[in-house]
Amino acid sequence: MDERLVFGVSDFVAYLNQTLEAAYPYVTIEGELANFRVSKNRWVYFDLKDEASSVKFFGTVYALPGPLEEGMVVRVSGNPRLHNLYGFSVNVQAITPVGEGALRRAADLLAAKLQAEGLFASERKRALPYPPQRVALITAGESAAYVDFLKILNARWRGVVVDHYDVQVQGEPAVGQIVAAITAANAAAEVSDVLVLTRGGGSADDLAAFSTEQVTRAVAASRIPTLVAIGHEVDVSLAELAADQRASTPSNAAELLTPDRTVVLSQLEGLRADLGRGLTRLVADRKEKMAEQRSELDRGLRIAYQTAQLRLQTAWQLLNAYDPTAALQRGYALVRESNGSLVKRVGQLKTGQTVELALSDGHATATIETVRKL
Repeated sequence: MDERLVFGVSDFVAYLNQTLEAAYPYVTIEGELANFRVSKNRWVYFDLKDEASSVKFFGTVYALPGPLEEGMVVRVSGNPRLHNLYGFSVNVQAITPVGEGALRRAADLLAAKLQAEGLFASERKRALPYPPQRVALITAGESAAYVDFLKILNARWRGVVVDHYDVQVQGEPAVGQIVAAITAANAAAEVSDVLVLTRGGGSADDLAAFSTEQVTRAVAASRIPTLVAIGHEVDVSLAELAADQRASTPSNAAELLTPDRTVVLSQLEGLRADLGRGLTRLVADRKEKMAEQRSELDRGLRIAYQTAQLRLQTAWQLLNAYDPTAALQRGYALVRESNGSLVKRVGQLKTGQTVELALSDGHATATIETVRKL
């Protein structure tokens, strides 16, 4: 009697998948990319092969680091599965180009794609606040980049609030963590003035996360102005090209964001001295002008006084000339009728009329005996 275990097809698929989940729930395979294709702008199919074998892979476009092409050496992580209709494949979770050549080619392909979309255009670059009041710092908390940035920032300028988003900056989780941190910084209740994404130097493999499509697009889409500082000089990552500004190192990033307070204090001291000298000159000038104005005012007052005196003297002389008593002193008399009216013409007089005479030393009464007109 044959006692060998016999499975139904579906049972075998389920049993094998349970075995794979227990023994190999997550694998990473490195090989040459072959038969790469994208279906309906969403689904990705490809093989990895070496000299002797080939393995099928299936995933979504969201797992792609950027454009890929046949022949690249890539490292793919995912979950091995036996599909009940389509056979064995690895469900892709992450893809990373491997080696200088593959990394360079992948970056070149992605750069050309993003360049065509305008993500690196200079006209979309924004100016960074200087100095910022609040900074969103995205980097590994245990890294030298974190320490160097804070050290230089605090040494140069005090009072900048730093919101740190602790992420891995290399390895498979780095891309997702960096993108999540950029999203969180933009959604924070207190939005920062500038977002700094930084790490120290490293090999092309170490820096690969900063040239992925996900990170590059997240930097380009940030509402917060971005400063990307990767500690290498030979190559420029795509995230740096998409950023509003780039820095050569974490320390350089802190220098670009803040002035040197010792220089600022020296400049302020110079301005204070200039202001003191300016005020001294201003006071001296004002004093000189006030002295000149006082002298002119004194001259003006003397002239006005002399002019007033002359006018008063002239008016007095004129008043004296019109004073009727002065004429009386010279022998003239004022003649008034009995009702007090001044007699100016002989036509006002009649023979026998009594008039009053006003002389310089008194009054007299007279009777008109004769009236003659000239």
